[in-house]
Amino acid sequence: MDILSYQSDFITFLESQKFTREPKNLYQPIDYILRLGGKRIRPILTLIAADVFSNDYQKALPAAFAVEVFHNFTLVHDDIMDDAPLRRGKETVHEKWNINTGILSGDAMLILAYQYFENYEPEIFQKLAQLFSKTALEVCDGQQLDVDFETRNDVTIDEYIKMITLKTSVLVAAALKMGAIVAKADEEQAQHLYNYGLNLGIAFQLQDDYLDTFGDPESFGKQVGGDIIENKKTYLYLKALEVANSTDKENLLNLYNGKQKNNTEKVTTVSAIFKENNIPEETHKLIEYYTDKSFESLNHLNISNNHKEGLRAFGKNLMSRKV
Repeated sequence: MDILSYQSDFITFLESQKFTREPKNLYQPIDYILRLGGKRIRPILTLIAADVFSNDYQKALPAAFAVEVFHNFTLVHDDIMDDAPLRRGKETVHEKWNINTGILSGDAMLILAYQYFENYEPEIFQKLAQLFSKTALEVCDGQQLDVDFETRNDVTIDEYIKMITLKTSVLVAAALKMGAIVAKADEEQAQHLYNYGLNLGIAFQLQDDYLDTFGDPESFGKQVGGDIIENKKTYLYLKALEVANSTDKENLLNLYNGKQKNNTEKVTTVSAIFKENNIPEETHKLIEYYTDKSFESLNHLNISNNHKEGLRAFGKNLMSRKV
């Protein structure tokens, strides 16, 4: 399991795709967002899955690219909804062009993603398209829940986990299952790999939430404290409300329910409340819980121990990341 080879071959495939066609104002933003970099975790997972079940990951490159195009489509639209200025340390699409361009280019990306499944025979195409449609709708469900939570003060931690499962984790899981489908693994085995990805995706998003508040702005690539500025009801915030004393709880509620003139001061104050209530430690505990839960699914996979260890190592590396 050579992550660097997967990454290198995927980048080569990505760079071979030409998005320089007319009209330029539709396709240039697509080319821009896809070449901004990023961790490429989802397409790499598709290639890993194809490799562990067939020892031939090259045939999964179109499916992996579909996953990456779809993921970036969601980022373009999310950034518009969040009015985010930065993505991977660079201007977001709607900032570099405009909101209308971001909407339309994002729409085109969703359609382009489906087109890459046309590289496969009808049976594989159908399975990929069914999983993809189900996943895409779940991601929309999760995004709407995330938006709904912004105006609610009664969000529970269980509701939050459900939201990030839909918004983030189902795509991680689907990326793996798509690789298994391309490799023609049986449904039961493909589902065990999906479950591995589902729990890993929850842990991944919790780590992202942690980094959003406590990450290094230079390496994180996004605005640190963005979730706090946008009043996102993340696990960190919800756990703090659960364990904090009445003063801290009241301060948090006031900060998240009013418009602050000074966002820097707001981020500093909220971060301090999180630290005082051991929220970073609580978050790491939950990340570890879902990571371990994902590893339990590996016991049901009929693959080599080396491949199981590779998947375990990949999960551990994902959880210790700084970006």
